[in-house]
Amino acid sequence: MVTRGQFEAGPPGWARPPTRALERQRTKRDKIIGVAMEQFAASGYEGARVEAIAAGAGVSKGAVFSYFTNKAGLFLAAYQSATQSFSQYLEAPAEVLERGFFAVISYWLDNTPHMIGEDWIPYQVTLLGNYCSDLQLKHWINQYLVREDPYGTRAFVRFGIDRGEVRTDLDPDLVVTVVGWLVDRCQDAMVTEELDPGLFGSVTEPADARELRIRQFVEMLRGAVGPP
Repeated sequence: MVTRGQFEAGPPGWARPPTRALERQRTKRDKIIGVAMEQFAASGYEGARVEAIAAGAGVSKGAVFSYFTNKAGLFLAAYQSATQSFSQYLEAPAEVLERGFFAVISYWLDNTPHMIGEDWIPYQVTLLGNYCSDLQLKHWINQYLVREDPYGTRAFVRFGIDRGEVRTDLDPDLVVTVVGWLVDRCQDAMVTEELDPGLFGSVTEPADARELRIRQFVEMLRGAVGPP
């Protein structure tokens, strides 16, 4: 039988890397990801160059590939970091949570444009990942979103079910998929329009047009996943 101490010590001849060495590796890896996010946001996936990312991080190109294998792996790490920088649904203010499931959706949609200034880089990276054309990379991104659920969509849907605001005659996983996909696409459109005014409508539309679209979107979603 292998004791706990033997397991932690590892097999004969194995030495646990010093803590400081692990910290340096994590710091270097985080630095590479940070520079990569800036490069991808500025130049897109195809336009970003690993050489420039390595130079910006103060490492060699080989060091980048030793951490991430290839450019797709580096982008996946940047995408994960970007999504994890955003709040989850249930991190809305308490007074919003008290108003319920659809009030939370309205709150996050309403705050989407205001967050672009401070979160422009992660937003741009998530947009690139959500609409990338590399099928293998898209497969990895979808796997990550399902496995890690970075926005806490499952817990949020359970919150709606417990409050009686989300229908129970559907598979909860289906509701999670519908809510997550539709809200993401709505936010993506709002972010893209903020960055490129007029892309989704007239630049001269009334100031309250966005509020109206949010209300209409929430009512559409309520009709889809709310109880009859």
